[in-house]
Amino acid sequence: MQWVDRVGRRLKLRDLHILLAVVQHGSMAKAAGELAISQPAVSKAISDVEHALGLRLLDRGRNGIEPTIYGRALVARGRAIFDELKRGVDELAFLADPTVGELRIASTESIAAGFLPAVIENFSREQPHVRLYVAQAVMNAQHYRDLRERSIDLLLGRIPTPFDEGDLDVETAYDDPVVVVAGRHSKWARSRRLTLAELAEERWVLPPADTIAGILAAEWFRAGSLKMPRAFVTTLSIHLCCRLASTGQYVTTLPMSVLRGAHHDRLLRVLPIKLPVQLRPVGIVTLKNRTLSPVAKRFIECVHHTAKQQIRRSKH
Repeated sequence: MQWVDRVGRRLKLRDLHILLAVVQHGSMAKAAGELAISQPAVSKAISDVEHALGLRLLDRGRNGIEPTIYGRALVARGRAIFDELKRGVDELAFLADPTVGELRIASTESIAAGFLPAVIENFSREQPHVRLYVAQAVMNAQHYRDLRERSIDLLLGRIPTPFDEGDLDVETAYDDPVVVVAGRHSKWARSRRLTLAELAEERWVLPPADTIAGILAAEWFRAGSLKMPRAFVTTLSIHLCCRLASTGQYVTTLPMSVLRGAHHDRLLRVLPIKLPVQLRPVGIVTLKNRTLSPVAKRFIECVHHTAKQQIRRSKH
């Protein structure tokens, strides 16, 4: 029996949707409740899919339902199918009315505290009826998971170089140098020359070591043949970094866009420390071979436009 007869005509989108719900909830009963259908209907849909494919997709045990290796493969492709179908419907809606839609993005807190508000301000003027959903991303070993699971459309964050994620695309948006800062009334604020070595024993507020920001900080000290200082506070919170540094009792690192974007420069002073070359540009990361919606394309254009605006302003 050829594929079109065995699967193409027998595998229904509805049944595939039910399979995804069962795997998500780990239970036929919970999936039935979520989909507002009977449990026998769920069981029959799963049975029909398994019969069409000739493979067992689910293992049923005391702890609930788990997908087999075949089930996991089909669920992964099924998510992509429904994602593309949603994209198609969204594109039709956009063609009918280019002023509406929605976009789901993720960004690191440093970008949300500095650059992203300017992007949203520009974008909202062009697309006032598009709804934006912004999630916070932590750039570490798990930071691309939401992209791969298609729960977000794009991610804004500082990216490693070289970029070795074969299933993802990245566009460099701008370079955002990181600087060492302290409060304007701190004992270091009037210094004309400083080195990292002179601050090694001070109260540092640093990012976690397993994040890109933390790795970058460690590289600076290593380049100066220095040990990484013991962090008095370890956090990714930009708000906390700024508040602590503004007291004059702590030193920390911040991207320049944060200082410009929220007027933190009124309370903070960039210390005259020459850091090594920083090869961690801010990039726009998307899932390769995933169709971008027209709204996502417009947003990416707005990111580049806003970055150019800020570069021009910084030169004046």
